[in-house]
Amino acid sequence: MDHLDKLENKSIHIIREAYSEFNNLSMLWSIGKDSTVLLWLARKAFFGHVPLPLVHIDTGYQIPEMIEHRDKLAKEWKLDMIYGQNEKALEKKQTLPAGNVDHTQCCKNMKAEALKKTLNGTWKRYRMNHETGQYEADDNQKPYTGVIVGVRADEEGSRSKERYFSPRDTNNDWDIGDQPPEFWSQYKTDFAPGTHVRIHPLLDWTELDIWEYIKREQIPIVDLYYDRGEGERYRSLGCYPCTEPVQSTASNVDQVVQELKSGKFSDIAERDGRAQDSDEGAGLEELRKDGYM
Repeated sequence: MDHLDKLENKSIHIIREAYSEFNNLSMLWSIGKDSTVLLWLARKAFFGHVPLPLVHIDTGYQIPEMIEHRDKLAKEWKLDMIYGQNEKALEKKQTLPAGNVDHTQCCKNMKAEALKKTLNGTWKRYRMNHETGQYEADDNQKPYTGVIVGVRADEEGSRSKERYFSPRDTNNDWDIGDQPPEFWSQYKTDFAPGTHVRIHPLLDWTELDIWEYIKREQIPIVDLYYDRGEGERYRSLGCYPCTEPVQSTASNVDQVVQELKSGKFSDIAERDGRAQDSDEGAGLEELRKDGYM
């Protein structure tokens, strides 16, 4: 097996292990390249079918092309697509674009809080009706006790502290110092009742691995990752008020792979254009302790 085969096999093993060990499991899909690769791996793990719901946290400020791509693939691949949202914060304008909170608080409101309340079922969930193609309020509010997430250890400092099977408490809060050891590909999956578990099948992957896999598998991703004639593209996707593109003329997957191999971005962090990563101190780590993806 080559390098990508080994990564693929390990990720599929972790996805299947999670599915066999945890009841009421879900998978987060941010519509970005990493979580789309994760979705592709899940389809491979279950022979073209994804037997668990896909959850997207809609902040109301995603780039429109992301939402279009989400719904297009959800219909084509017949995904059980669900989204959640902090409707109260949007109504009260407790967001950065409204000018009432800073980056960190906006992320807490629109992402961390919305994620926790969507996963535990205390806030509304909206599920795609495949007959109409529209989203409707979901009657099922049962908590998701486990969630599969497409984070990578090399993407950002706090993510490197994760485990493949990472326990949270009932509030989804993360105690970094209380993570189980994972030696020789042995994973702890028997947690105390009430534990919420995040599963990270892409932990070993790098940004280049992701792109080479997208190239090999011809995975459809949102075209915001490519230059569309303006001399810039996105390396990392988030809310449009807080995410900046990079200067690049890479207009297809081959050119993106070549950019990463040539060293154009070798000294620039992948999330350099994400405003919440630029705040002083360990802001993103604190957000992740509080439930942020």
